[in-house]
Amino acid sequence: MLLVLCVDLDDDLGRKTGFSTPVIGREAVEEAAVALATADPEDSDVNVVFQGLHVYDDLDERDESVEVAVVTGNEEGEVSANREVGNEVDTVLASLSTAEDVTALVITDGAQDESVIPVIRSRVPIDGVRRVVVRQAQNLESMYYTIKQVLDDPETRGTVLIPLGILLLIYPLALIGSALEMPGFVLGTTSALLGLYLISRGLGLGDRIDRTVERVRRSLYAGRTTLLAYVVAAALFVLGGVNGLETLETVRGVRGELGVPMMLAALVYGSIQWLAAAGVTTSLGQITDEYIAGTLEWRYLNAPFYVLSIAIVLHAVSAFFLDRADVSYLAAALTAGTLLGIVSTLAFAVLESRYAESEPEEGASPDGA
Repeated sequence: MLLVLCVDLDDDLGRKTGFSTPVIGREAVEEAAVALATADPEDSDVNVVFQGLHVYDDLDERDESVEVAVVTGNEEGEVSANREVGNEVDTVLASLSTAEDVTALVITDGAQDESVIPVIRSRVPIDGVRRVVVRQAQNLESMYYTIKQVLDDPETRGTVLIPLGILLLIYPLALIGSALEMPGFVLGTTSALLGLYLISRGLGLGDRIDRTVERVRRSLYAGRTTLLAYVVAAALFVLGGVNGLETLETVRGVRGELGVPMMLAALVYGSIQWLAAAGVTTSLGQITDEYIAGTLEWRYLNAPFYVLSIAIVLHAVSAFFLDRADVSYLAAALTAGTLLGIVSTLAFAVLESRYAESEPEEGASPDGA
């Protein structure tokens, strides 16, 4: 028996029509083909399924033993899709009620789907592979799928696109002398932009940016205060950095050249108040969202106190290095910061344990049942 096997590696049939796969039998395959053509007439897998029906009818008219089926993969990547196709091929072979040896004629829509052929060959002998594409665009479609596969494969994408992007970024450096002239400016700008694009695709930055934008969009529609807290904290962080640099310049103007410890002390001393405010803001925003969502736990309330404890300690240490505080102040600040963190931890731990113990009692019936 010859099994005409139509391959849809990315499961366009299942996603666009709702058909469960594999689809086995002439009538079922024709129904699936019509449904896919109705849902998306431009999908190339429509041609694959109708080609399978055409081959089936041609062989059936010659009184040959033949069956037709459609197998699909998924959108989770080539390896996962190939495994899914292999499992569906096993299901098709198990459903065939014949004592004859089964061979397969694989029908695909191009180079992308043909990557699954070794998986099919491991399960059933293959008599041939027929690629179905639009005649006017056969070479273009093959090139398109090849490029698309390179761009979608993380390993290939990183090893090919990143070096190519770096080369395109290096090219404008050779045009520095003529950068202000129109031909050099156009070529250099185009090469730099293309290089940045290839590097971003190679690193997968586009997907990460899309996920970040989607999270921000959901946060806006969900009314999450964390987003507002992060914006305010970012502003405070920038202000802290500016104030730290100003403090560094002031100290340098008084003491002249500074060593690394003194530079760090000046930066911390000038910025720690702003950074602490940013930390408290973000922690309070997170606590608010957890409370609204009903998932707040007592230990989450430790975060603002930990931030304050760390800020007190860093402020005292940096002031001591800058000779703006004596040993007594340093000792008092270290003790206060440590005690604040320990007391907050113990207090919220006790409250959490008592609150957890009281919940069953509140839910119990008056008679103790």
